[in-house]
Amino acid sequence: MISLIPSEITATKLQGYLQSAVAPRPIAFASTVDPEGNPNLAPFSFFNVFSSNPPILVFSPARRVRNNTVKHTLLNCETTREVVINVVNYNIVQQMSLSSTEYADGVNEFKKAGLTAVPSDLVKPFRVAESPIQMECKVTDIIALGTEGGAGNMILCEIVKLHIHESVLDENGLIDQFKIDLVSRLGNNWYSRSNQGLFEVEKPLSTIGIGVDAIPDFIKKSPIFDGNDLGKLGNIERLPTTEEINIFVHENFAVKGVLSSDDEEKKQLKAKEYLNNNNVLAAWKVLLAKK
Repeated sequence: MISLIPSEITATKLQGYLQSAVAPRPIAFASTVDPEGNPNLAPFSFFNVFSSNPPILVFSPARRVRNNTVKHTLLNCETTREVVINVVNYNIVQQMSLSSTEYADGVNEFKKAGLTAVPSDLVKPFRVAESPIQMECKVTDIIALGTEGGAGNMILCEIVKLHIHESVLDENGLIDQFKIDLVSRLGNNWYSRSNQGLFEVEKPLSTIGIGVDAIPDFIKKSPIFDGNDLGKLGNIERLPTTEEINIFVHENFAVKGVLSSDDEEKKQLKAKEYLNNNNVLAAWKVLLAKK
């Protein structure tokens, strides 16, 4: 067994140990607005419910370890004192992950992640329509836990209205844990699907993904691709060049065969195969290839 003194290792290494040790953790998909009403959407896995009467949720946007800056969610909660906490199920996990890309101030993460913003009833932040449960909240307290990179900021918020999709309810009107299909966060790239087990989602933080809003309509409107597919396709820094596409097609006999059939559905199904194997670049090359 190794024994560690937290102050004697780097904040990054300590964070990695803690995120892997205290897991799996539920995910707060937090929607806020700035004082001008511009929306912001970001996920946080330092999150849980701490009381039911009153109904209190607590989540913690930590200061960034690498440069000790704070996140827009924290700033918005400080100024507006309102937030919507949306839960994350498997159907939106890739889009949720894409939204954690550190886009510039003013960029709408709803659009980048391809999610639908719907007005709340009692607070100004929008709800995520695709989330099975959305909780409108008033911020009651914010507790700064430190001033250095990695320090959390505990945001205590009281639920003032709860929205639940009927599709996740059982015959008694209660939430069915299999139907809701929640996901949770572990260390590194690992997530857990509540009714199936572990899986990986590639982190989007090292690059700025093009976003779902930059995907052509013929892909976004295709019934072949779901939200997770779009999230993967949006998590790419740039589209492949014509030369890269031509080389790829030339070296892949199966892709040549699909293209020669001039069948758009077969072409998209082939791209879907690559997405299922997490080969996003190959999927893009198939989708953008010409006969």
